[in-house]
Amino acid sequence: MRQKIDVIGMAWSDNISFEEIKKKTGLSESEVISIMRKNLKKSSYILWRKRVRGRSSKHRKRNKHRYNEI
Repeated sequence: MRQKIDVIGMAWSDNISFEEIKKKTGLSESEVISIMRKNLKKSSYILWRKRVRGRSSKHRKRNKHRYNEI
């Protein structure tokens, strides 16, 4: 249960990529999406998906230059 809450918190954050979530939890992007779908209200899930779909900060590969600077 605690891990699920942690995953939801990390996924909701704009600053934590799916790759970082995988490193910390072992869950793939599709598994994280499934957890979010099952545990959020429908409207919250839709809002979250719209926000993270294609967002470079949620995909480390798409945003390599940003992470190399840190």
